[in-house]
Amino acid sequence: MITNNQHFKSLMAPYTEAMYNFSLDTLVRISQDLFHPAASINFCVPFDSMTGASTLLENVYEPLSKAVPDLERRDTIAVAGEDGQGQQWVGYCGYYTGLFNAPWLGIPATGQQMHMRFHEFYRFEDNKVVEVQAIWDLPELMMQANAWPMSPSLGREWHVPAPKTQDGIQEREEDPALTQQSHQLVEAMLKSLGKYAEGGVDAMQLEQYWHPKASWYGPSGIGTGRGIRGFRQVHQRAFLQGMPDRNGDPDNGHLFSQNNYVAFTGWPGMHMTISEDGWLGIPPVNKRITMRSLDFWRNEKGMIRENWVLIDLLHVYRQIGVDVLARLRQLVDNKRC
Repeated sequence: MITNNQHFKSLMAPYTEAMYNFSLDTLVRISQDLFHPAASINFCVPFDSMTGASTLLENVYEPLSKAVPDLERRDTIAVAGEDGQGQQWVGYCGYYTGLFNAPWLGIPATGQQMHMRFHEFYRFEDNKVVEVQAIWDLPELMMQANAWPMSPSLGREWHVPAPKTQDGIQEREEDPALTQQSHQLVEAMLKSLGKYAEGGVDAMQLEQYWHPKASWYGPSGIGTGRGIRGFRQVHQRAFLQGMPDRNGDPDNGHLFSQNNYVAFTGWPGMHMTISEDGWLGIPPVNKRITMRSLDFWRNEKGMIRENWVLIDLLHVYRQIGVDVLARLRQLVDNKRC
């Protein structure tokens, strides 16, 4: 039995297979039927907004495939579902890999195998992709090239793993009760995060939702934290203290679930002011910013056991007037002197 959710993943299957055995010509052919001609493509900095799959392939994938000639994409999570607005999404988590043989975006080639995390979300209407929201972990690739020009991470930097249960691709039949449990778990946890103003971190009662051995896999530049304590040390404490007025954007947030996985995309998903203690080494510039974040959670027996998070950090820096790629080029040039 193929559920409605599986139907949309089946539509994506030829495209994702062409990403694994990377073939630009095949992707061009497949995308003509898969994507609406006016599909809205929203990528992380420096790619930003585009229209149509042909522009995406030409501006993003073609240059990357020249830098990484044996490029392949490996999916670790694939979740399909309907959000609260009745929109149909398919979300993918994984990484791109291959030999990094030529510079790309000013990032110097390493001549070694690279890995770059991605979260990519595709919205369907009438069996066509009409919108893409995607974040690639460019800081991760910069770090592998010893060329990350911003502040060091508070958390652990490593090759973030696939789900422990190895069931992220979600090919089995959907269990509606499990899907509902997972969705309600994450939805309640997100609402609980908003209780910070009522009594600090204790008011959030995260222990009701997070497994004691949960792993929070943040983007490079922030890193991974283990357990609630690790999550707070690596990310939450600095995030709350540096931007106490942060607020979700309900009009742009899309939460959807399938079996034991929940996915969220927001473009942007939050807005806040960098103030008080600052954040990521950024001084309290009192600058109002928005934040793009794409997330996946895994429910294990009614508790969140793993959480994969990507944030468009280059977009955060750009909003306060810092061009990370320009700093990268300067850092690389200085090393050559």
